[in-house]
Amino acid sequence: MKKDININDFKVTSPVKIEDLSTTFDLDADKKDIEDELQDVCKDLAKIQNAMYAHGKYAVLICIQGMDTAGKDSMIREVFKELNARGVVVHSFKVPTELELNHDYLWRHYIALPARGKFGVFNRTHYENVLVTRVHPEYILGESLPDVNDLNDIDDAFWEKRFTQINNFEKHIAQNGTIIFKFFLHLSKDEQKNRLLRRLHKEEKNWKFSAGDLEERELWDEYQECYEDAINRTSKDHAPWFTIPADDKPTARYIVAKILYDTLKKYDDIKEPELDDETKANLDEYIKKLENE
Repeated sequence: MKKDININDFKVTSPVKIEDLSTTFDLDADKKDIEDELQDVCKDLAKIQNAMYAHGKYAVLICIQGMDTAGKDSMIREVFKELNARGVVVHSFKVPTELELNHDYLWRHYIALPARGKFGVFNRTHYENVLVTRVHPEYILGESLPDVNDLNDIDDAFWEKRFTQINNFEKHIAQNGTIIFKFFLHLSKDEQKNRLLRRLHKEEKNWKFSAGDLEERELWDEYQECYEDAINRTSKDHAPWFTIPADDKPTARYIVAKILYDTLKKYDDIKEPELDDETKANLDEYIKKLENE
């Protein structure tokens, strides 16, 4: 790779304006070089995950958000394919079920959190509750909240309270050993158009298309405003947002993998536990016993 990345170039540490953020990033490398580098980083990431699994003190939560066609599914497939399957769990959150609606909106996310020693990946996340529901506030009525009787009750104070709840949720799990990453895959409207057209033109991709995709595309500006507000209100030291240029999928995957690896390798306390003194002292004896069977 001719050009390395600085993760601070993507980390949100002060208010951002989405329209000023680029949807492209030049790694000064061809597609094959980027894919080769991605594989190397993913293998290094897998080593950290193996040590973390044995260590059993931290969990890692990776939240992936983005507009339709931003590349969330393929991002998850390519970045985490080197990890041991027992150490990573992916949850794709769809429209809430009846059971989920009978609980508070964070319940289904809380019960899906990764155990210590594991990676948890949220494909769409608890932020849908301040993104989709903000663009479509009528969805809130389905939550049967005691203080919300009609759309007039869903005001600025309502959203302020919800952001506070989300910040408290993330602070709580971070204080209890969960390392949080939040990635916004920043796609341009033109590239989304190209990807939707590919879904229509290629028969094997038709199943991915829904007429609802076009309806949501018409609300592009509203979604961008909601993403900007959500990112600015909730990017914290313990739960930072990273804005990832997503017009080129291989580049976006490499940046995400590199951010994960460069951050996690700084946790020098994540180590495989050492054998106890008695076991260490008898290793040669155990080896001989097995070899002489």
